[in-house]
Amino acid sequence: MDFKSKERLSVENDLRHAIRHNELELHYQPKLHLKSGSIHSVEALVRWNHPVRGLVSPSQFVPMAEEIGLINELGEWLINKACLQAKRWNEDGRPPIRIAINLSPIQIRGNSLVQMIRNALLTYRLAPSQLEVEITETVLLEDTNRVLRTLDGIRNLGVKVALDDFGTGYSSLSYLTRFPFNTLKIDRSFVSQCTQQGQAAAIIHTIIQLCKNLNLEVVAEGVEQFEELKFLLDHRCDVVQGHYFSPALSASELTDYIEKQSWVSLLPDSMGSRLPEH
Repeated sequence: MDFKSKERLSVENDLRHAIRHNELELHYQPKLHLKSGSIHSVEALVRWNHPVRGLVSPSQFVPMAEEIGLINELGEWLINKACLQAKRWNEDGRPPIRIAINLSPIQIRGNSLVQMIRNALLTYRLAPSQLEVEITETVLLEDTNRVLRTLDGIRNLGVKVALDDFGTGYSSLSYLTRFPFNTLKIDRSFVSQCTQQGQAAAIIHTIIQLCKNLNLEVVAEGVEQFEELKFLLDHRCDVVQGHYFSPALSASELTDYIEKQSWVSLLPDSMGSRLPEH
């Protein structure tokens, strides 16, 4: 066995240990409602701070978990950790916070996901409306009947379903009527170019109008500049997310953010009075 193979095996064993001994953690990036300026929900993002290698990106360890058959364990950990945190915030007397979780295509195509979510909601006594599942367009390209059954099962629990990174994959618009989505998330690659008044701006405008016609909520992710925010306000986007407002935060940091942050103060007074009516 060569050095790289030994190193990979070591990382795989470390990942198994991290999942089974609760050494991963969740950080939460807030999503803000443009109409009210209030916290709309948060997206849970997995972090693995390896004791030797430091911070390991999810883009590295999630594919590894899929390859070595740990993705269901990782997904179950994620679901339960998110529900536990939502319960803790509820017990603090805060208004219910919805947590969005990203799940692997392998989980979506599996047989246990709906029951896994149901069990977590019952265990932590959460309203289904406090959980949201985000999937990418690539999930829709294979085994569509099985995916449809799973998403229908999730929706039947009362959990919302969002299509993430919309516009970057190969899905057909017909999927928007075939699959039970509540929300579309516009990918950062479009948001970052929206102020140039080219194709990206036209695409965002079209997606927002399409969502309104289909009664879908629309979220713009990756907002980093004031000009992007202004464009999204002018085009009546529903929800925004990105580093312009906040990076992903630990649970305690997010609690402080909710208590201290007045989002409307990020806008000039003249703009704050022009929040669009829906």
